[in-house]
Amino acid sequence: MKPHPIKADLLLILVTLLAACGWVFSKETLQGLPPIQFIGSRFLLAGVVLGLIGAPALKQIPLTSLIKASSTGLVFAIAMIFWILGLHHGHHVGEGAFITSMGVVLVPLIARFFFAETPARETWIALPIATTGLALLSLNQGFSLEAGQIYFLIAAVIFALHFNLTTKLVATIAPLALSAIQLCIVGIVSLGVSFTIETWPSYVDSSIWIWFLASALIATCLRFWLQTKAQSFAPASHVVVILTLEPIWTAILASLWFDETMTTLQFSGCTLIFSALLISRWRWLRTLFFPQSNRPKI
Repeated sequence: MKPHPIKADLLLILVTLLAACGWVFSKETLQGLPPIQFIGSRFLLAGVVLGLIGAPALKQIPLTSLIKASSTGLVFAIAMIFWILGLHHGHHVGEGAFITSMGVVLVPLIARFFFAETPARETWIALPIATTGLALLSLNQGFSLEAGQIYFLIAAVIFALHFNLTTKLVATIAPLALSAIQLCIVGIVSLGVSFTIETWPSYVDSSIWIWFLASALIATCLRFWLQTKAQSFAPASHVVVILTLEPIWTAILASLWFDETMTTLQFSGCTLIFSALLISRWRWLRTLFFPQSNRPKI
């Protein structure tokens, strides 16, 4: 029996909430672990757990596909290193979530330059709006980008590249197995980088390990498993639209947990970036809310 669409939507909403919780868990873990060591340990543990769950699918992956999956995992690793550095150096978690979400707007642009794909018209509308939003965020500090903002922006660009590469692999590799491979690669690469440039602490408080396990098992393993499950029986239009809720949840959780507030410029900038996010997803929104109209080709 096919699951009810509402169940898929609820699972996807839970996925976005878990992803948002990951920002809080990670920020707390950074109080006791170096950033790159943390992201490496988190993703390696999550990758191993997902690998055990998806072991049957992993055994069926041919060597050529395994190499391609590992290559995209390397790109993912670079993106995650910049992301965690942004979280480590950034002063506003909610703002960082909106900057990172710009990666969604950049996906078609990356596809244009790297894969000669023609972006939809919505891309050219969304891009200047998102850029204006980023400019407003920079004005909050007297027309300058903080280190954390720059790291988040670089991560967003690399995330967009990773999304394009992964999209081409999903058709040949089971999503859960692909996630396990990529997470393990992120862990291995990040730990290698961390061992080279960071000093690992000799003692870590037990409370930090609790946050670490929450980020690895709840915000990573559980999140990716539920997302894979939901995507298996949810329309693509539901998936891409509901996943845009992540920065909203993150901003709300950051305000509740860290007592974050936004200035008028920050709020305006984040609103513009979120608007650009919705515009870039207009094809999917139209399919979701106006199913009887002329549907775009997917």
